[in-house]
Amino acid sequence: MGNVQVSTIGFTKSSAEDFFDRLQKAGVKTIVDVRLHNTSQLAGFAKAADLAFFLKRIGGIDYVHQPLFAPTEAIMKAYKTDKGDWKTFSRDFLDLMAERKIEQQVKPEALRGACLLCAEDKPHRCHRTLVCEYLNDRWGGRLHVEHL
Repeated sequence: MGNVQVSTIGFTKSSAEDFFDRLQKAGVKTIVDVRLHNTSQLAGFAKAADLAFFLKRIGGIDYVHQPLFAPTEAIMKAYKTDKGDWKTFSRDFLDLMAERKIEQQVKPEALRGACLLCAEDKPHRCHRTLVCEYLNDRWGGRLHVEHL
């Protein structure tokens, strides 16, 4: 069993060079895209199809979109568009993950060498961190998380 090394990263406020360098230095094997919407033109190099191409070509890194780890449109709107507070967002998203039983749908080993990706440049106040914390709570601390 043992611990599973997993990392997280956001792409905003990062050049493509810095972004891909961080992934390679960390030894990331798979990007797990936890964004609800991964095809926005505003995402630049992190638009889903382009990102999958760049990851494979630059670093031999696989790409998986995992909407199971994303908040709903309503939860995101309440927080981002309607300027809701982090406490409410966190509670609602944690409740959603519990309702979805994400810890039963993904095994810890599936995240070995993975890096959870979203848009936020910093890991605090970001749903990718909530995913890791939730899973770690359910999996008895199996994940060793590094924020890139």
